[in-house]
Amino acid sequence: MARLQIAPTKSNLIAVKEQLSIAQDGYDLLEQKREILVMELMQMVERVKLLETDIERQIERAYPSLRRMFMAVGRDRAERVAGTVSYDFLFEERRVTVAGMQFPGLAVTLPEPRLAYSYLNSYADCDRVTMDFFDLLKMLTEMASIRTIVWRLAREVKKTQRRVNALDKQVIPQTRETRHYIEAVLEERERENVFVLKSLKARNGGNQR
Repeated sequence: MARLQIAPTKSNLIAVKEQLSIAQDGYDLLEQKREILVMELMQMVERVKLLETDIERQIERAYPSLRRMFMAVGRDRAERVAGTVSYDFLFEERRVTVAGMQFPGLAVTLPEPRLAYSYLNSYADCDRVTMDFFDLLKMLTEMASIRTIVWRLAREVKKTQRRVNALDKQVIPQTRETRHYIEAVLEERERENVFVLKSLKARNGGNQR
């Protein structure tokens, strides 16, 4: 690992030691953050898996209900009934806190289903379809919200991992190598100074005799 190109002085040695200490502390903190993020991500992934299972089960209920309704009332009447139904959905941005960090999300407020088809001579099958697909819609909106958080959380894990790798593979080794180099140069200078002083003392002692 190539060292930093700085002069081997005592002041630079102090500065490099401080940089190394900060880098090591930063590495420890980022590693802890990465572990927490990974744990949160795994939990969110498990929630997605469970919700996917619930969605599949709801689909298995909803679409057969739709087929039964078509068989009971006919496609034309079902389309007329559908044409009389109108719902307003409320979308709003929300902040979701995960692992101490906030992620932007989207909250969807679903209206209450209105089961008022009797005047069109519809059947209970229409009401059943409405309820089944409302439940499915709730699950799908929840899935969209969770998947958005999972995607952002995974991106944050990846970004944190890059920082951890940069500190572990480059910054810390390079700074440590620089510290060793400066310490070696200063020690060599100290030995040279001691040798020069001893030589001067020996010379002065000989001159006095």
